Amino acid sequence: MADHDAQDRHLPASPKKIQKSRAEGQLPRSRDLPHFAMMVAGGAVLSIGGPQIVDRLRQMLGTGLHFDAALLARPGFMGERLVDMTLAFAAVMGPIAALMVMVGIASHVASGGWNWTMKPLAPKFSHLDPIAGLGRLVSGQGFGTALKAVLLAVVLGIVGAMVLRDRLAAYVSIMSVPLPSALAYAGQQLMGGLMLLAIALAVFAAIDVPLQRQLWLRRMRMTREEAKQELKEVEGNLEVKAKMRARMREMAKRRMLAAVPKADLVVMNPTHYAVALKYEEGRMSAPKVVAKGADLLAMKIRDLARDSKVPVLQQPVLARALYAHAKLDHEIPAALFGAVAQVLAYVYQLRAAMASRNAARPDMPRPHVPPELDPHNKPGWAPEPDEDFAE
Repeated sequence: MADHDAQDRHLPASPKKIQKSRAEGQLPRSRDLPHFAMMVAGGAVLSIGGPQIVDRLRQMLGTGLHFDAALLARPGFMGERLVDMTLAFAAVMGPIAALMVMVGIASHVASGGWNWTMKPLAPKFSHLDPIAGLGRLVSGQGFGTALKAVLLAVVLGIVGAMVLRDRLAAYVSIMSVPLPSALAYAGQQLMGGLMLLAIALAVFAAIDVPLQRQLWLRRMRMTREEAKQELKEVEGNLEVKAKMRARMREMAKRRMLAAVPKADLVVMNPTHYAVALKYEEGRMSAPKVVAKGADLLAMKIRDLARDSKVPVLQQPVLARALYAHAKLDHEIPAALFGAVAQVLAYVYQLRAAMASRNAARPDMPRPHVPPELDPHNKPGWAPEPDEDFAE
């Protein structure tokens, strides 16, 4: 079952899962990089400050072994001497230890980034299960980690053995020279051996850092079910959201249709588009679109307008241009001011003629619409159903 689940994990980890993994302290960490960095830092400290450190330790040793009868006769002298030597030793080795800690932290940050969390310290009683622990030991990841550790130990052992074999005679000859010279010579030989070990660790670190990241990304992979569940958690239930959007569209449509009886006119082509316009002189700088729709919604706007005695004009080109370029509850585009002004003037003249009964009715205008505003001149253009209410 576990193998089957692992095989299904072929989707890359989402940002949310990676963030959750970081919060739980699961990051790609290389153990070889800190080993290499700390060995290089230690070698640099010995190379630069080795003589001063040795001289300081020699002084401490001389001071610690210096006694006289008066000091020995004083009660508590040995405790005071022990405290003084401990503080002196800490003053020498403390900065070195602090440097090594900083190098170790920096190398971990370099391999996996900075992360602060206390969750890894929380007790996990599942790790006390011996069967589960055995499963982790015999897993592919556990076997690979053990094999890498054995290989590293073998390589370092071979390098150390070669260094000792080549320099065994030099180490034996140290016993025939004075102590200061012997310490200096031993330090030189030690630095040569550390250099070879550092090269071996550098090779392992260069391989292990990208390898650990790839293994981590592999463990973070998701199944399709996990991706779907996360999408639901992030965006909510898609069915519920779809119903909410449909309800919002319906409410917006009702509000729009309620504005049709208050419009000044409706511009239509015969069947496909309808745009209701309203203009209040002194309050609006240009006519405003209060309703628009295509197909069935256009027919609904037309019927409402006729029931409310709102003029409905058949102007196919102007209706298409207004539908395509004018936004609901916004003023019409400036390029259509002239054409809309002509149809509005016609409506006002028509109303005046109907009021006086004796006046001749005006002729239907033929407003000029720039060809580039007619959507039928754009190949492939088609209205989307209820596009005005889409989110």
